[in-house]
Amino acid sequence: MNQVSVVAYFADDPTRTYQLIQWLPVLDLLHETHPVGIVVRDPKSAVVLAGRTSVPVFTAESFPELTALYAELDAKVVLYCNNSILNFQSLLDGRSLHVHINHGESDKQSMASNNAKAYDRVFVAGEAAVQRHVAGLLEFDTSRLVRTGRPPLDLHPISCLAPSPRRTVLYAPTWEGDAEYNDYTSVDTIGADIVRAILDVPDVRLVYKPHPKLATSVTPAVREAQHDILTLVGAAVRREPAAGHEAITAGDILAVMPNCDVMVTDVSSVGLDWLYLRTERPIFVTDRHHDAERLRQEVPVSRCADVIDDVDVADLTALIASRLENDVHHLARLAMRHYYFDDLQIGESTGRFLDAVSELATLRDRLLRAAPSLDGEGAAITA
Repeated sequence: MNQVSVVAYFADDPTRTYQLIQWLPVLDLLHETHPVGIVVRDPKSAVVLAGRTSVPVFTAESFPELTALYAELDAKVVLYCNNSILNFQSLLDGRSLHVHINHGESDKQSMASNNAKAYDRVFVAGEAAVQRHVAGLLEFDTSRLVRTGRPPLDLHPISCLAPSPRRTVLYAPTWEGDAEYNDYTSVDTIGADIVRAILDVPDVRLVYKPHPKLATSVTPAVREAQHDILTLVGAAVRREPAAGHEAITAGDILAVMPNCDVMVTDVSSVGLDWLYLRTERPIFVTDRHHDAERLRQEVPVSRCADVIDDVDVADLTALIASRLENDVHHLARLAMRHYYFDDLQIGESTGRFLDAVSELATLRDRLLRAAPSLDGEGAAITA
């Protein structure tokens, strides 16, 4: 087995592979200069990922298998796109530098947790992420944060939407999360109302693109609301076949955005992806918790967006129509893009990422030479 320089570690089941899939083209680029291997713990995830990349995929179901694999690969850097509980088995490897790269930039509470303290470095998008860690964590060493932008946003996926003479409004809600504190979805509260409001805007094409996890939701209210929304979209398609209304429940959200004019979304990474890629276009953010001041403080993007909840959703039709003609938040979005992503232009994040990983690979070798006790077979991870 060939040694690899960088491991991309993924411990979860196939329903979460979207978290790593967005990184695969970036890892393919990294592989050209630093051999990359993907290490998974679930064989079904391995099947999903192996069909999407030229990077080798290794499976280590048990902890002893992971120990043996890491000893053989001897990677310099290990990348993590989430905070799976099984990450801690990988983090026991003392011969590598461990880097959290996440799977999006958002203002969800889970984006700045004490899990960050487990990694040698945490790659973040920009100033907003730095401030999120400062405000949310005690005794956190901010020197671990490396501002790399959002490399997956540098990609140029082929648009999956045909051009339309109609203005296109994208409704892209998030899922309910793993816990109540991290639940920002609008699907089960005002999702159907949002869809009806969009469909009532004259000369509009509705595109519904839900979070991938909504398809496998185990929350009855969310599952029922998702069904209701899909029913509404299906009825609209039959009622106006020429309008081009569409529900896209699979695939890359970034391939949906190029031919859209407005987006309605929740507190999630999707809203910030839109802010980065479609800064010139309006955005609406939902407020599940009906707390405008909290949203303004914790979700800065809401300051350059129109905020909707179940109190004012009835006015959404008129508001969307108005924003399509008069985009009053454009200058505010430009300033907010800078806050989240520095001055990075599309294409520059990938360069920062590749340079940062290369520097860490060099640092690891230097540190290993200075620590003879780690320079032997006994350095493999142990329970």
